[in-house]
Amino acid sequence: MNQSSQVINAVSDAQRGIRYRVLIVEDDSDIRELIRYNLAQEGFIVEEAADGLQALERVRRRAPDLMVLDLMLPGMPGLEICRQMRNGSETANLPILIVTAKGAEVDKVIGLEMGADDYVVKPFSPRELIARVKALLRRANPSSNTESAGAYERGRLRMDFDTYQVFVDGVRRELALREFELLRFFVQHPLRVYTREQLLDMVWGRDTFVEPRTVDVHVRRLRQHIERDDANPELILTVRSVGYRFNPEALG
Repeated sequence: MNQSSQVINAVSDAQRGIRYRVLIVEDDSDIRELIRYNLAQEGFIVEEAADGLQALERVRRRAPDLMVLDLMLPGMPGLEICRQMRNGSETANLPILIVTAKGAEVDKVIGLEMGADDYVVKPFSPRELIARVKALLRRANPSSNTESAGAYERGRLRMDFDTYQVFVDGVRRELALREFELLRFFVQHPLRVYTREQLLDMVWGRDTFVEPRTVDVHVRRLRQHIERDDANPELILTVRSVGYRFNPEALG
C-alpha cells in the first residue's frame, strides 16, 4: 500500500481556492446566526434552513458538502432528516454534524447510530465546532491528494479508496463516511490491537472532540455491514478491556 496516499496535503483548502458549502439546519435564529457567522469567517459558503422540510428542499436543489443539524426541529425531527440523508443515493456519504442540547449519552448513541458523523452539545465553543467541521471535510474530500488512493481486495471484501465504495460478496454496501474511514484503517493495519483512544486519534483525528464510546457505535454498524453474523463477529474482534483488532484471515 502506498503510504503517501494517506498523507493530508499541507496546502490549505483556502490556498487551493476550494470553498465548501455548509447547510445549517437550526430553528433558533440566534444559534443559526452564530454558526453562520463563524463559518463565513472561515471562508465557507453557508446556506440556512429553519426546519426539516426547508432543509430537504435545499438539499434537493443542491446537496451541500456538509450539514450542521439540530435534532429538535419543528415539523420533522433531525434524526429523520439524518435517516433520509443516509438512505439517499446522492447524500449517503454527506458528512453530518449534529448540534443539539440533548447531551445525554443515549442521545449521542442514537444520533451516531442513525448515521451522524460527529456530535456537538449546546452550549458549544464556535472554535470547537469549526474544528470539527474542518476535520469532517478533510476526510470527506480526499481529492486534495494527487495520487490514486488505490484499493483493498481480499476474499469477500473489496474497498475502492478513490470512489469510497465497499463490496461484500460482490454486493455494494452503503457505508457512512466515518464507517468507511474506520474500515480502511482496520484493513491497512490488520492483527494489531488498537484501543478506542488510539482509533479516535488515527481515524477521527486529534483536532476532533468525541468520546471513546463513539468507536463502539461505529464498530457495531460496521459489523452489520461486513460480518456474516454481526452478533458473532470474526473480522472486527473485541479484545476485552483493551479495544479492537481486525482479522483478515476470516475473509478467506
